[in-house]
Amino acid sequence: MRPDPKRLRHIAAGLVVLALIAVALWPAAVPVDSGSVGRGPVRETVEAEGRTRLRDRYVVAAPVAAIARRLELEPGDRVEAGTVLVVLDPVAAPTLDTRSRAEAEARLAAARAQLAAAREDAQAAEARSTQLSAEAARQAALLQRGLVAAEAAERAATEGVRGEREAASARFREATARHAVEAAAAVLERGSGDPVTRAALELTAPVAGVVLRRHFESARPVQAGEPLIEIGDPSGMEVEVDVLSADAVRLREGMRVELLRWGETSPLAGRVRRVEPGGFTKFSALGVEEQRVWVLVEITSPPEEWPALGEAYRVNARFVLREKETTLRAPTSATFRYDGGTAVFRIEGRRAQRVPVRTGLQGGGWIEVEDGLQEGDRLIVHPDRELEDGQRVQVRATSEP
Repeated sequence: MRPDPKRLRHIAAGLVVLALIAVALWPAAVPVDSGSVGRGPVRETVEAEGRTRLRDRYVVAAPVAAIARRLELEPGDRVEAGTVLVVLDPVAAPTLDTRSRAEAEARLAAARAQLAAAREDAQAAEARSTQLSAEAARQAALLQRGLVAAEAAERAATEGVRGEREAASARFREATARHAVEAAAAVLERGSGDPVTRAALELTAPVAGVVLRRHFESARPVQAGEPLIEIGDPSGMEVEVDVLSADAVRLREGMRVELLRWGETSPLAGRVRRVEPGGFTKFSALGVEEQRVWVLVEITSPPEEWPALGEAYRVNARFVLREKETTLRAPTSATFRYDGGTAVFRIEGRRAQRVPVRTGLQGGGWIEVEDGLQEGDRLIVHPDRELEDGQRVQVRATSEP
């Protein structure tokens, strides 16, 4: 018996309709972006904004009431120790009475005591600097022979540089104390009543440095104690950063810091010098009250790498809390919370497979994978909330942090 052609046509049409219905109801593949699991560095960091400042500065003030002559020096001019900064012409000053003379003599005695203490501190700092430099040289020699780790030699070299800078700072304080003695002695001389001692008073630079600011330009009367000009040593530049108190408790002295967005593309190296023990209240741009802490960072990169960096310049500091140079890592955007832990969607063929993972360090767009994945696995980054385990997916782009 021959099949009825009309019936065959009906059956074929029905199959076509069923196929179209199946295609229409078949779940479409979800377009996703992917990233891969590989090996590389992972660093946990804290970043905050700061500004540069000179660690050692000196504000030259008027020791007595006088007429200051016009300043010829301008900000940025270099001066040597002993350079005349400001010239003060005398005014008709009364002779010091008994009480004022006793106060001036007491100030002179106190200034001399501070000078003696500063001199002792400078000698101690010089001795410590010599010891640290010798230790750095010994560690460098042992490193060449392969007897110590490179990290130990680098730490010794850093301590040697820090010792040199602390010695320079101590010498600066000694010179400042010496200048204070000269200023206190000048007050006694000008109040002695002897017209000979009422000549022009020249205020000289206690140390070599650069003019930072001048508080006046044209000739004018000045009062005792009024600031006239500021000088400092640019090689003693450091960075002060205000960080959230919740982040400050995780910072330690000697911690590595990267200084970014200071004007050049390459970051500068630095180390935490001190975390201030007291905080302060600051309102954010959104009006949120925050508790913040000042953190001082010393620049360990050679001054030749940042010759144009001045005082009060904006700098971003990235504090490296913990880091691993080579570890199994995945894009942080691929992870999500699931069932009280962390999971990812791994691409298996054309389907998404949910995989629980154990993670470690996180930072810079990467997260350390301790268990659950292997190198080379492809993951879905920024997975949609509606994505289900086993659902068909279609990779549209591959992205990395």
